[in-house]
Amino acid sequence: MELLYKSTRGDKAEITASQAILQGLAGDGGLFVPVRIPRLDISLKELAGMSYQKTAYEVMKLFLTDFTEEELKHCIACAYDEKFDTEAIAPLAKVKGACYLELFHGATIAFKDMALSILPYLMTTAAGKNGVKNEIVILTATSGDTGKAALAGFADVPGTRIIVFYPKDGVSPIQEKQMVTQKGDNTLVVGIRGNFDDAQNGVKELFGDQELKEELLEAGFQFSSANSINIGRLVPQIVYYVYAYAKLLESGELSEGEKLNVVVPTGNFGNILAAYYAKQMGLPVGKLICASNDNKVLYDFFRTGEYDRNRPFILTTSPSMDILISSNLERLLYRIAGGDAEKDVELMSRLGTEGRYEITPEMREKLSDFCGYYATEKETAKQIAEVYEDTGYVMDPHTAVAACAYGKYTAETKDTAKTVIASTASPYKFTRSVMEAIDKEQYGGMTDFELIDELAAISKTEIPNAIREIRTAPVRHKAVCGVNEMKQTVLEFLGVKTGGTYGF
Repeated sequence: MELLYKSTRGDKAEITASQAILQGLAGDGGLFVPVRIPRLDISLKELAGMSYQKTAYEVMKLFLTDFTEEELKHCIACAYDEKFDTEAIAPLAKVKGACYLELFHGATIAFKDMALSILPYLMTTAAGKNGVKNEIVILTATSGDTGKAALAGFADVPGTRIIVFYPKDGVSPIQEKQMVTQKGDNTLVVGIRGNFDDAQNGVKELFGDQELKEELLEAGFQFSSANSINIGRLVPQIVYYVYAYAKLLESGELSEGEKLNVVVPTGNFGNILAAYYAKQMGLPVGKLICASNDNKVLYDFFRTGEYDRNRPFILTTSPSMDILISSNLERLLYRIAGGDAEKDVELMSRLGTEGRYEITPEMREKLSDFCGYYATEKETAKQIAEVYEDTGYVMDPHTAVAACAYGKYTAETKDTAKTVIASTASPYKFTRSVMEAIDKEQYGGMTDFELIDELAAISKTEIPNAIREIRTAPVRHKAVCGVNEMKQTVLEFLGVKTGGTYGF
């Protein structure tokens, strides 16, 4: 049965998966959602014996129904290959009573690789299916990880260009070095004078600029997105929760039908929304534990039913979660409002004008699957140090936020259900924060690359290729602009109105 997609904000048109992937954002500013959540049509026992690639096909075929079996299997095979440093793709590490789902074994050592390795193939296949002749311009805001993963995925892909905006002083030194050294004649990386929310809002405004859209079409370009607002990003993320459950079933850690709790460190809400979709598909998931850092807007939302971004923006050691406007939450709001687009528009309008909204009691009742916890900077550092001292396992700050949230959840609820913690980035991506958490006195005076060598020594792990290759890589992207200069930056890079590509 074909699965179609519609906007959260009321556009009546229902479109195919490939069309939704190409558009990225709906014309009315909403996000594309499936008209229904499909159910898994294969038993968990069958899934237990499958590779990651086969699991991906069984999940994604249910959402991407206008892709042929051959097309989808080709996209999956091209995505989940030797770019990952383990055949398991997303292995599970058992540490102190929990299972860490390691989502950082891809080319850029962060969980964004899990979806952004396949998105370029989905998008170029979708373009062919829909007769698109224009060059596709991927426009993306990043809080650190999406940018590099998207750049790596789309670099030198024919028929595409990619522009990534990131907060100039809001990512880790390693994250920034990964982005600004990116190769590819079709790539552009630009630092924004502002925070991630500024970059994300700026990108959304560009998507909604009809005059710009028409100018680009005349010049042979059209926008799409690699952010998790693109349904082509969200669907591949569902896979690894299904895979994790199946592998725990295979190893005997779970019995069939046993509930599995999931803890996810999240800022933009896409990663935990994927776990929610997996549950809606029939995966036996218990609680969805949303872990926040000091920018605890989601924690407050799940505790009170009020979303309020009117608060100080705090730069933390887990920068990919330094977000006050969680875009993917809109998809959940739409669902718990019973598909009421008018209610969704009302809430999003209030967020835009007042910076806050409150959901109805009826909507709150439908959030029983979720609970929120947060970790302070001090708690995050303590978690990294204690787990290392007790087990030798080294985790990054985002994973530490999740581990801390898990500890608070079990202390409060006494729930002993088997739990998977989404480990979203390699500690090598945040070496200074990690090493100073372990021993600030010993490691505080070292350079970032000296710390990498020390991390390899204490963790007894190999330095990832993603880190080795940036040690001596030249900086290729030096552009910085204000939010009000983003449109002109895009036009100049594309050579529209300026007579040639801008010389960054």
